[in-house]
Amino acid sequence: MEWLISLIIGVLTATGVYLTLRARTFPVVLGLTLLAYGVNLFLFAMGRLTIGFPAVIDAAAEAYSDPLPQALVLTAIVIAFGMTAFLIVLALKARGELGNDHVDGLHLAKDEQALEKNKKPEKSKPAQSSHQGGEQ
Repeated sequence: MEWLISLIIGVLTATGVYLTLRARTFPVVLGLTLLAYGVNLFLFAMGRLTIGFPAVIDAAAEAYSDPLPQALVLTAIVIAFGMTAFLIVLALKARGELGNDHVDGLHLAKDEQALEKNKKPEKSKPAQSSHQGGEQ
C-alpha cells in the first residue's frame, strides 16, 4: 500500500511540475493545483494515518491518531483554493490586457497571429493643433 501512495504522490508532483512549466496560463493553474494535491497526500502519508482510532488521547483508547496532519491538510486546502482563485483572476486580467494567454504575454499563438494579420490597421488622422492664434 505504501508504494501505491508514493506512486500517486510522485505522479501528481511530476505532472504538476510539468504543467507549471508550460507556456499558457491554464496549464500553469492546473499544475499548481496538482502540486497542492500531491503535497496534501504527502502530509497525510507522513502523519501515519490510522483508521478507527480517536484523534484525542483517551485513557480507554488503545491508540490514537495524530490530529496535526489533518489540521495541516485542512489549512493547505483552504490556502490552495485561495491561491487558485487568485491565479484564475490574474490570468483573466492578463488575457484581457495583453490579448493572449501566454505566461509572459509576448508571444502569440498561430491562430492569434492569423487574427492579427487579418486586422486592418486604422488610418491615423493628421494631428490638428488645438492652439489657434491667440486663443487658448
